[in-house]
Amino acid sequence: MSRPGHQARSTRIATWLTATLLLAACSGAQHKPAAAAVDLLIQGGTLFDGSDSPARTADVAVSGDRIIEVGPDLAGRYRAARTIDARGLVVAPGFIDPHTHPSSHIRSPDPRVRRNLPWLHQGVSTIFIGIDGGGTPDIAEQGEWFQSHGVGTNIAAYVGLGPVRRRVLGDEDRAPDAGELAQMRGMVADAMCQGAIGLSTGLFYAPQSFATTDEVVALAEEAAVRGGVYDTHQRDESSYSIGLMGSIEEVLEIGRRAGIPVHIAHIKALGTDVHGSAGKIIERIGRARAEGIRVTADQYPWLASATGIEAALLPRWAQDGGREALFARLDEAATAERVRAEMQENLRRRGGADAVLMIGEGWPWSGRTLAQMAETWGLEPVEAALRIIRHGGPDGSGSARKIASFNMHADDVSELMRQPWVLTASDGGDGHPRQYATFPEKYARFVVEEGVIDLQSFIHRSTGLTADTFGLEARGYLRAGYHADVVVLDPVRYAPAATYVEPAVLSRGVEYLFVNGTAMIDRGRAADALPGRVLRHQPPAGTCH
Repeated sequence: MSRPGHQARSTRIATWLTATLLLAACSGAQHKPAAAAVDLLIQGGTLFDGSDSPARTADVAVSGDRIIEVGPDLAGRYRAARTIDARGLVVAPGFIDPHTHPSSHIRSPDPRVRRNLPWLHQGVSTIFIGIDGGGTPDIAEQGEWFQSHGVGTNIAAYVGLGPVRRRVLGDEDRAPDAGELAQMRGMVADAMCQGAIGLSTGLFYAPQSFATTDEVVALAEEAAVRGGVYDTHQRDESSYSIGLMGSIEEVLEIGRRAGIPVHIAHIKALGTDVHGSAGKIIERIGRARAEGIRVTADQYPWLASATGIEAALLPRWAQDGGREALFARLDEAATAERVRAEMQENLRRRGGADAVLMIGEGWPWSGRTLAQMAETWGLEPVEAALRIIRHGGPDGSGSARKIASFNMHADDVSELMRQPWVLTASDGGDGHPRQYATFPEKYARFVVEEGVIDLQSFIHRSTGLTADTFGLEARGYLRAGYHADVVVLDPVRYAPAATYVEPAVLSRGVEYLFVNGTAMIDRGRAADALPGRVLRHQPPAGTCH
């Protein structure tokens, strides 16, 4: 997908590379030129450059934070301060994870935690935050915090519908008036001009679920004119409200009307009512792409999703006004009975109480199913869920009320994964193994064991295609002039170690990972460094004031 400013960016990269190589070559030698000095030479690896091209044996020369050259037999041309023998290993661009929940790591006061080890040990060098509509409009302030405190991975950020809407409307279930909508549009525009990569929504979650399609289109227009992307946890991945296919239609309508590329987060068919829907999703998106709508998606390779128990089970109308209003409704007998009936239906959608695993750490229900807790307490499952909702802490996103829900069908997961427009993403948050193990899980299960996709496709959809989709400048490929985000992994040992029972176990098999030229994984061990950068989107000229 062509993104605004790419030609100018390519010119800047070429200019930088030409100057660098000229400086390296200016030794004044009259005969055979002296070998140019570089910081790092990765030799003899099986190299996938991030494009959808077969592997080749090649070397990578790095100086500072940039790749100088990629090609065969570079040892004769460069004198390296450090050389890595990558024979028998896979060399690729650092993986890019476009959908993460890493706050407990990257916002930690402890710099060692801010290294972001769950992602580094998967080979991930860049993550996206602010997803599911949760991104702050204060993009510049957020970026300054990360740059001043330091972080181990690169970070790109969305502006989210949730904070934008809350600042104007609170948790109310109503449409904004003209003045309020103008205020919201202004916040999105400002955030884009501060470097947001696009607008993200989580229309499944209250209060974002109260936003109409028209409201979302109006905000997406502000991102579109500034070269952004519309990313969404769509309104319905199942049969909760408008239905899975109705929700897909809404995403496409937003893209068409706002004139913006659309990206469907963690694409899936969630719950027994929609199992077997992958073919219909693929057919509909294929037609939209043929019509010129720019549609992509990402996916994690797990059969269990993760979310808050409120989002999974409570009806949206019951959450209008926030938790205090919810508890007031539950204290009214007639209203409470209606809430319980709808919760029972939502529990059925997700496969029943045995399919809902509590994953928050440090609570009596951690690591147990909702069915087990109901039996322990002598309650019906819905009553057990309400007890957890009441007593699991005040924060609606708190780990105390997080669940893993085994609600996807393996055939749907595989069929969607085969599509050339589906990227790799973790949706990684505390308590689910996908935070620690998504990329190696996809490799080990779907590349090596089941052969759903090949290694070339896995790497392309985890690197170059992701960078192209979101317009990341000089990242996602092993090319001269690009930033030196490079992973070197052992194709035999690269595998997940985290499980649903023990979700916080680091993956294995990444031998080296360089982030902006700094070794963050070195011989399998994490370094004490924070070389990550904030990746700011550059809007087209004339769109910001």
